[in-house]
This record gives sequence, structure tokens and C-alpha cells, in this order.
Amino acid sequence: MTKATPHPVFWVKSSYSQGNGGECLEWAPDHAALTGEVLVRDSKTPHAPHLTLTPESFAGLVSLAKARG
Repeated sequence: MTKATPHPVFWVKSSYSQGNGGECLEWAPDHAALTGEVLVRDSKTPHAPHLTLTPESFAGLVSLAKARG
């Protein structure tokens, strides 16, 4: 479930999006540094709900993406 954030969220495209026409994931590193929550969203639908992950879950997602190429 998406909840409101008390500060503006700056989204950054995944490095995997750069070679994929920008159609991949975005995440909010500043929010993660402030709160410990890693926000992730689909770059094609930025106004849709986002996921809120723990740092460990985000690391697992990154590992999976690297393994699947």
C-alpha cells in the first residue's frame, strides 16, 4: 500500500533503464537515505502506486535483475 511521504520524492531511473529506452524501474535514493524505505515504481506509469521495500528486499530485486540480465 502506498502512503504519503512527508517530503518531495526525487525519482531516479534504474541504470538498467538507460539502455532499455527508459522503460523500466525508478527508485528514490534520497527517500531511502532519509527513511530506510526504498521506493520503487514503473517508469512508464509514474502516477501509479509504488512499492515500498526494505533495503534487503531491494538488494534482492537488484540481484535478481542482474542475474536475469
